[in-house]
Amino acid sequence: MSDWTSGYVAEVDYTHDFFHEMTPAVLALTATSKGQKHGLNQSELSYCELGCGQGFTSNLLAAANPHIQFHAMDFNPAHIAGARELAAEGGLNNIQFYERSFADFEEEGGLPKQFDVIALHGVMSWVSEENQQLIVDFIGRRLKSGGIVYVSYNSLSAWAAIMPLRRILLDRAAQGAGPLEERIGEALNFAKTLEGAGAQYFKSNPMASAGLKSAGKMSANYLAHEMFNADWTPFHFADLAGDLSEAKLNFLGPTSLMDHIDDICLTAEQIAVLDGEIDPVRRESLRDVLVNEQFRSDLFVKGGRRHTERGAIGAWFETPFALVKRFGGGPIKLTWRQGEIALDQAQYGPILQALRSGPATVRSLLDQGAFGQMTWAEISRLLTILVGSGTLSPCLPLEGRADRIEGCQAFNLAVCKRAEDSETLRFLASPVTGGGLELDRIEQLFLLAYSEGKTEPSQWADLVWGILSAQGQRLQHEGQVLERPEENLALLQARATAFAARRLPLCRSLGLIPAASGQQAALGIAAQEAREEAAA
Repeated sequence: MSDWTSGYVAEVDYTHDFFHEMTPAVLALTATSKGQKHGLNQSELSYCELGCGQGFTSNLLAAANPHIQFHAMDFNPAHIAGARELAAEGGLNNIQFYERSFADFEEEGGLPKQFDVIALHGVMSWVSEENQQLIVDFIGRRLKSGGIVYVSYNSLSAWAAIMPLRRILLDRAAQGAGPLEERIGEALNFAKTLEGAGAQYFKSNPMASAGLKSAGKMSANYLAHEMFNADWTPFHFADLAGDLSEAKLNFLGPTSLMDHIDDICLTAEQIAVLDGEIDPVRRESLRDVLVNEQFRSDLFVKGGRRHTERGAIGAWFETPFALVKRFGGGPIKLTWRQGEIALDQAQYGPILQALRSGPATVRSLLDQGAFGQMTWAEISRLLTILVGSGTLSPCLPLEGRADRIEGCQAFNLAVCKRAEDSETLRFLASPVTGGGLELDRIEQLFLLAYSEGKTEPSQWADLVWGILSAQGQRLQHEGQVLERPEENLALLQARATAFAARRLPLCRSLGLIPAASGQQAALGIAAQEAREEAAA
């Protein structure tokens, strides 16, 4: 009997994460930043995720982008069953999940003939060469001309020294018996024993020691899928680009926008080395070595079309942006590969202040005078940094927001209701950005209470404590478990007050919460807004 897993870990469920880089608006801005047309501003699009895992990213994106038809596949029946269940709870009608392998996915009769976007997060490095080729073949047949591919994978530069450690862990776990989580723990202990015995490998490869230490802090659930599959391939960029060229794909750029700006990633000497290489693939391969890249997420295009210089600026002008972090008017500090990024508060302050009132296009910000006397080069650089740092996010157009709000609120309610029993799902859908905003379990329960008409933070704390206490759960504070009910309730009340002042306004501006109704709710919101202004 053949093994349906093909060597991939199936006995431990994959995580329920949301991957921001897969958001259509982010993919569009990546292309715009590189001066490329993208086609993602059409009214109807088709999006395919290969190897969707739990399907949470595709579900959230479907909620936030009702104009896109999503199709997502995974070989694991438990994953697909769970993804379909959440889609039904969230009332999503623009997504289909398929329990298929890469070998038989095209046999599915309900697929579109071709897709505008094909995305693979954390797939290529963790499947066999045979499956890698099946993926490339699928892309070659099913991606539209002008379509884009998002792909993320491990980079050989940083992982080369870790490969022997990974083999040690894999072989040791294979020798044991019992649940994989237990065997992973035993394998880690064995590797630590080798290191403690003075193994020269660890002495000569400090990154291996650092990797072992880091692995000891990770959940067995994550490690199982990261390190313990039968197949595990860190890619040299040129090799991955060569494989994808078989599907007529050309490299467009990394989805990490910070990596679009050389001087915050590289020294002057390193930039000089790169400037000596004109081939984009070889240049990117050298860049991986210079920064010791560990994980890449890249955009490729089938038939790239460059903007004219004027068209490229025009594409920026029409892009709306929103604040996705609270801005109180003070200085912000951002860091990247070369350390702290030098930013002028006189430049970014007016931009962020303007966006506190809500999303705005670059053209609108220009009309408001938010950019002062900055040149276009300075404006585009600053916006790229602010988006890359997670301070701002590109947004969907204002048109159609009402429909998106309705869909997102149904999905978000389903997620928040699950928070009554679990902390597994940690993101809600935004009809403004078309992506997700991270909120922990307690914050989701605060929003649940708010959506039920409870407008005072003390009421939110009471609701959350009622749920936690009924389940025999207690909070931790400064490393200590709080046993007394009054201590737990006091901490929840403090968190609720802080959430009301700092996070609730952000949730409101990003469309995560429904409009309040009734005089009581109006009074509560007025009081809340007064608290927000005081906190700001």
